[in-house]
Amino acid sequence: MASSRVHKLLTAGSQAPEFRLERLGGGYVSLPEIRSNGPVLVAFFKVTCPTCQFAFPFLERIHQPGTLPIYGISQNDADDTHEFNQEFGVTFPTLLDNEHNDFAASNAFGISNVPTIFLLERDGTISRAIEGWNRKEIEWLGNQAGIQVIRPDDRVPDWKPG
Repeated sequence: MASSRVHKLLTAGSQAPEFRLERLGGGYVSLPEIRSNGPVLVAFFKVTCPTCQFAFPFLERIHQPGTLPIYGISQNDADDTHEFNQEFGVTFPTLLDNEHNDFAASNAFGISNVPTIFLLERDGTISRAIEGWNRKEIEWLGNQAGIQVIRPDDRVPDWKPG
């Protein structure tokens, strides 16, 4: 992220700040629109982040049943983000929060490391905030979606910083 100001990461119990971001592929969407049908997961990332590259295929597994909506929020441009999504099999909607809007959403949420994942309730309350890779948290999110996100043959660490 290009911002030189240090922001404090929002935590569970905080109210998520409103945003309106460009969708990868065109158009715009606001936070109230994406959380209007219930809980939603938003995952901030950079395409060059190795932990993001590791984590996003697992988020895609959570997305597949369609029970927990997920939105990726890329801190990169559209071309690089599209390439990332293709390479790592990401099919969930992706929004752009980059230098063109001065990383407005990232700064408002206090992002200093990626990936950072928030579970947002319908009323905008943050119920989970996860930095980096946390196996227990990813398994918990999978349970919320009704799936076993980490399979017995997956070799994954318990924790990996972003």
